[in-house]
Amino acid sequence: MEQEKRIVIVGAGIMGASLSQVYAQGGWQVTLYNRSESGLERAAGTMEKNWETLCAQGLLTAQAAAEARERITSTTDRGCMERCDLMLETIVEDLETKKAFWTEASRMAPEGALLATNTSGLPISQIAQAVYRPERFMGQHWLNPPHLLPLCEIIRGDKTEEAHLQQMYRLVKELGKEPVMVKKDVPGFLVNRLQYAMLREALYLVECGAADLEDIDTVLKAGLGLRYAALAPLKVCDFGGLDTYDRVNRYLNETLCDRKDGDPLLAQVVSEGRWGVKSGAGFYDYSGEKAARETKDRDELYIALAKVLYYGKR
Repeated sequence: MEQEKRIVIVGAGIMGASLSQVYAQGGWQVTLYNRSESGLERAAGTMEKNWETLCAQGLLTAQAAAEARERITSTTDRGCMERCDLMLETIVEDLETKKAFWTEASRMAPEGALLATNTSGLPISQIAQAVYRPERFMGQHWLNPPHLLPLCEIIRGDKTEEAHLQQMYRLVKELGKEPVMVKKDVPGFLVNRLQYAMLREALYLVECGAADLEDIDTVLKAGLGLRYAALAPLKVCDFGGLDTYDRVNRYLNETLCDRKDGDPLLAQVVSEGRWGVKSGAGFYDYSGEKAARETKDRDELYIALAKVLYYGKR
């Protein structure tokens, strides 16, 4: 009989709730820990909506959803951290807060447990300074929402041992996801370095008057997005001819935005309280029922694309 796999997920926000589903659907016994009961209640509501979408789109049967639901336990008792094979932390994106958490939690976890932080770009090696036995500690960066998007970055810290990295890679692969190994603990890892390089240029093009926001997004959705979803940028270059890309690279690079501080347009929007979907406005309007409708539309688009590119290959 296969040994039961146990994970403690710390933090019941959007990522913690979604990742609880990912692991439960992968056969893990999940304990979702949060400091407050109210956070756990919100997470339960989020998971129900997610399961409803997955079942409606044919990615999960009602029976499979019910079985996954039974594998998830929620608690405010930190004692749960003493019984796990993997602990995944998804708390606030703040270096000192994460270090303070791991100072205690890494000593509560069994010595043989793998430990991982879900962070968008905080230095893994710096967080690891607070970790007991840091050779088993690494980054596990998922994209929101992880129950729909396949990618998971696994990030090596200075003291992470190769055997533990490979173990994490295998277990993420067994979840039906697409892990990639980040071999060097560079700020932002792979996803956000690429994402923010594009964001910097996109905002610059709006600021200099080259295009409106809507047209920048259309360029990505109707052009580059389709190209990259199918082939990714380096293979796109191969098909276009590397000699051509080399010539363009030589004259275009000097004109690209290379601002080293934060973008002023982004800073202005944030200062006005427009934080995106969660505040009802960002670059676009999400007032009233628009936020819920846009979120539903986003999820259905992600699922439709993933069915073609990933799920159909299994």
